[in-house]
Amino acid sequence: MTSNLSVEVQGFVDDRFESVREEFARNFTERGDVGASFAASVEGELVVDIWGGHRDEAKSLPWEEDTIVNVFSTTKTMTALCALMLIDQGKMDTEDKVSKYWPEYGQNGKENTLVRHFLGHTAGLPGFGEQLTEAELYDWDTVVKVLARQKPWYEPGTICAYHAITQGYLVGELVRRITGLSLGTYFKENIASKVDADFHIGLDPSEFDRTAEIISGGEMEMPEGVEIPQFYLENLDGTPPMTEETWNGAGWRQTESPAANGHANARAVVRAQTAVANDGSAFGVNFLSPATIERIFEDQGFIDGVGVSHGIGYGL
Repeated sequence: MTSNLSVEVQGFVDDRFESVREEFARNFTERGDVGASFAASVEGELVVDIWGGHRDEAKSLPWEEDTIVNVFSTTKTMTALCALMLIDQGKMDTEDKVSKYWPEYGQNGKENTLVRHFLGHTAGLPGFGEQLTEAELYDWDTVVKVLARQKPWYEPGTICAYHAITQGYLVGELVRRITGLSLGTYFKENIASKVDADFHIGLDPSEFDRTAEIISGGEMEMPEGVEIPQFYLENLDGTPPMTEETWNGAGWRQTESPAANGHANARAVVRAQTAVANDGSAFGVNFLSPATIERIFEDQGFIDGVGVSHGIGYGL
């Protein structure tokens, strides 16, 4: 289909939301977008599933129905869903000490860290505390050992600070300790495969050809008036330097970094997350009880600089 703005936007839009197609097209004609997909569900039914543009900076490859891309922190919502399922099943409790499931973590001032501190970005480890190489970041056992031996940057539970990369390993290790499966495997077997969600936490090389290229958007700047907290200045983040070259590389794509390196399209995100907006059920599969969904809205604190409060696993 072609919109009235002379930009080819393919896919399906329910008649009630035809204006969404037109607004999506404006991303390309007016806002400099290169390629993208968009999807939405209402009351458990897919009502928008569209895509357009290109999947490479040279604009030589069209964005297609099955194109996927690194969705960065959207991956956190999938990791949170995995954790909420274990909570729903009674296999984990937000008020339990992390050391109940991961004994090695309970050291060096982290003895009283709770599960909800991981899920609410209040664990006190927004960085690694040691400098990691790229190869070390891609090795799960290395990363969780580094995190286990760290001293928290502040008392867990007292400050909400975005755990941009570390949260995936922290929550992911709880999932691994409880289920015996890596986060990516647990997600694939218990969520993605159940609702046909084309979302990958750990991307097989066979999928690389349909994966869109990450293009630099320029340097990120701190919002005006936001100061870097002292605990960041006094500690070492330790995340290795990362650029579009890293994100387009085989190492990053294949690893499981469950806070940031999921690969998917909009349809896949919607198919996996519709349950959270639909009383726990999506596309014929029941994932969560309504009571567990309500737990999401337990406010864990406000993240300065990000501009949102955070609940159990999700931004509010």
